[in-house]
Amino acid sequence: MTTPQEVLSQLPGGRVLDVATGAGNFIHFLLEGLPTYTEIIGIDNNERAASAFAAAFKDRPDIRFELMDATSLNFEPESFDLVCISNSLHHFDDPAAVLRQMERVLRPGGHLLVSEMYRDNQTDTQLTHVHLHHWWAAIDQANGVAHNETYQRQELVELVAGLGLEPLAQYDLSELESNPKDPAILTELEPVFERYLQRAEGHPEIQALGVELRQRVMQIGFHSATTLVILAQKPDAKP
Repeated sequence: MTTPQEVLSQLPGGRVLDVATGAGNFIHFLLEGLPTYTEIIGIDNNERAASAFAAAFKDRPDIRFELMDATSLNFEPESFDLVCISNSLHHFDDPAAVLRQMERVLRPGGHLLVSEMYRDNQTDTQLTHVHLHHWWAAIDQANGVAHNETYQRQELVELVAGLGLEPLAQYDLSELESNPKDPAILTELEPVFERYLQRAEGHPEIQALGVELRQRVMQIGFHSATTLVILAQKPDAKP
């Protein structure tokens, strides 16, 4: 089975843009697969992400961060060879507008890479992750932060298809071999529960859901939800 890393190894990285990069976690994935690149730019509208990004790539002058709104990319049209977004589309009120901006700055012949978890066709242990993510979204929304529930798989396919790019590949990535009740996972999630329960103060119904989900993690277990990776190519300009 061909892996996304194997597909990346065949792409000319060139100039790369990672949208909604945060601390640059997805860039590490790109670096595992891309054979070459000239420059990688990560953009995010969260000022706090800048310092974490800078620390992660302090020895890589060809990888840099720019503070920017994904719905209004401050780049010239057709100026990137590879444009990516990972697990962030559901954080936007208008994800289609973000994708249109990504298509605008993608050169003809360049590649679009979208990676996003989805909520349907998951195992019970994966549904724990989905329910947790939706709980986090509800807390963010209660605090005025844009964060929607995750998409169904077909919704993601249709969002990307709406750009009119040439579809190249789709991959469903999951990892179900680990012990879903591994004590290390429970230990890792505990401070996350505490942080979000504090953020949910003043919303007793949301806090109660968090208590239920904490019990679910212990009783059913946790696996990360399956992620859909979509690779598409912008058609070459017509002569």
